[in-house]
Amino acid sequence: MIPIFFTVGNNRPVKVIPNTQAQVDGHQVLTYTYNIYADLGFDKDEEYRQESELLLETKTDPNYLGYITFEDPGKLFTYTADGRDELTSQEVEEVIENISHYRDHSGLWSVEGID
Repeated sequence: MIPIFFTVGNNRPVKVIPNTQAQVDGHQVLTYTYNIYADLGFDKDEEYRQESELLLETKTDPNYLGYITFEDPGKLFTYTADGRDELTSQEVEEVIENISHYRDHSGLWSVEGID
């Protein structure tokens, strides 16, 4: 799945990588959990490492900021800050707004972040 990049808060660049599940027909389906990383610039090795850690319990990436779960899209969200750093409540709201925009316009996932 292609990550999305945007800026929150006071000019903090972030990268959001949605968890996906492969379905029987081979298509990927977005889940309700999104991993958030500080975006410190393009590094292909870092991106592969982050994607390989998606399903692990403990993330080791120093840029990991936690994850957001859409419990009831549009109504209930949970932010879990289990990285070395965390987002402020304002940044969490901005991340939710951005993710919601991409969820509502799923065609954007394939456009953003293309090399």
